[in-house]
Amino acid sequence: MSPTDTTDTTGITGMTATGLSQAIHAREVSCVEVLQAYWAQVDRFNPTVNAIVAPMPREALLLEAAERDAQLARGKSLGVLHGFPQAPKDIMPARGMVTTKGSPIFKGQVTQADAVAFERMRAAGALFIGRTNSPEFGLGGHTYNEVYGITRNAFDPSLSAGGSSGGAAVSVALHMLPVADGSDMMGSLRTPAAFNHVFGMRTSVGCIPHGPSEEVFFQQFSVGGPMARNVPDLALLLSVLSGRDARLPLTRSDAVDFSGPLARDFKGARLAWLGDLGGHLPTEPGLLDACEKALVHFESLGCKVERVVPDFDFESLWRAWLDLRSFQFAGTNRALYLDEEKRRLLKPEAIWEMERGLALSAMQVYDAARVRSAWYECLRKLHQQYEALILPSAQVFPFKAELDWPHQVAGRSMDTYHRWMQTVIGATMAGLPALSVPAAVGAGLQIIGRGQDDLGVLQLGHAYDQASGASKVRSPLLDGR
Repeated sequence: MSPTDTTDTTGITGMTATGLSQAIHAREVSCVEVLQAYWAQVDRFNPTVNAIVAPMPREALLLEAAERDAQLARGKSLGVLHGFPQAPKDIMPARGMVTTKGSPIFKGQVTQADAVAFERMRAAGALFIGRTNSPEFGLGGHTYNEVYGITRNAFDPSLSAGGSSGGAAVSVALHMLPVADGSDMMGSLRTPAAFNHVFGMRTSVGCIPHGPSEEVFFQQFSVGGPMARNVPDLALLLSVLSGRDARLPLTRSDAVDFSGPLARDFKGARLAWLGDLGGHLPTEPGLLDACEKALVHFESLGCKVERVVPDFDFESLWRAWLDLRSFQFAGTNRALYLDEEKRRLLKPEAIWEMERGLALSAMQVYDAARVRSAWYECLRKLHQQYEALILPSAQVFPFKAELDWPHQVAGRSMDTYHRWMQTVIGATMAGLPALSVPAAVGAGLQIIGRGQDDLGVLQLGHAYDQASGASKVRSPLLDGR
């Protein structure tokens, strides 16, 4: 199937999120009408793609939407998401909703409190219609689990949606949600964005409160972030999610305004194209070509794109990543492993991570942190010369949905369940903001910005979209093809 290069400008679900917010507040459309329009999209597509799970009762939601309309009639708005249907990712807790984390251990579990991000979405007026699907504990770049099954690609349902925010990406691409939240530890926003031709942003550490949880100092890898069909819509959701929370000491206290115009002149800006890291990363045939062809859009903005290979031991970086990831995952989920009954319900990848983490010594963790620190310094120096670093968002195109994960890439065997995603660890290990923008159908580019320069990354991503027209490309399923 080929994409349709036109923008759906008819109907409520064809509006941009920014346009929808304006229309709701101008009372050109009612919150009840918005909810019903998005439900129609869910009813049309979700039986095929399985992106939104654990739906909430519709009668109660209609009453909430009617109350949102009554609030506007009284001149009261809760915020930019007033009346927006949303479906928080099924990883973090959401009050009064099923939170399974994709695990049969938690099947049917209803949580009693909201993660901070979900608190903020509710406070800004969002209506939670269900959850978006995720792999078990968010592990792996393919969204499937024993609780809800496989989430399928928005452009071709025979293919993977990516992960772990696969349900969010598909929901946005097929206009079942105007925007969506996600989280990203190892490309969990960036991989599904690339696979489903939408925009997904891994934010800087501390930009969005991620928690609260029992441990609030060590956890720096998994961050929240927005997913949308264009960059201004990303910024709209980010304006709600970002900002300090005193319960989470690593959140930033400096206020960044993401609600303003994103236009910026990038003429003369230098960009570093890291490609496959000088051949270190195996990539599926044709993927690098697709990504390199998209670099012309940066050049059309007046940017100078230069090929660069960072001077670093990438295998050392990978080993450090493995240790820090396993350390974090084992610490968070150790009780499940120690309980023999619950351990039997864990998927093999989760057990592998926990056993690695439990076997690590304190000095191994410290040595991995030293490598991470050296990598940050390497990229900090690169960013003194370059506005942004550009990498493929994934090393493969979307693969068959029934496959657990790619076991070979370009003839090379993958020695772990996530080695095929190595391209995404650079931004994670350095704690840098990274935006995935569409390069071609099924392929994306990461724009990795300077430390805490989330706004600059959005501005460059928006300029790229204006030059490329990427956000105008939509799934053929929307036209019944």
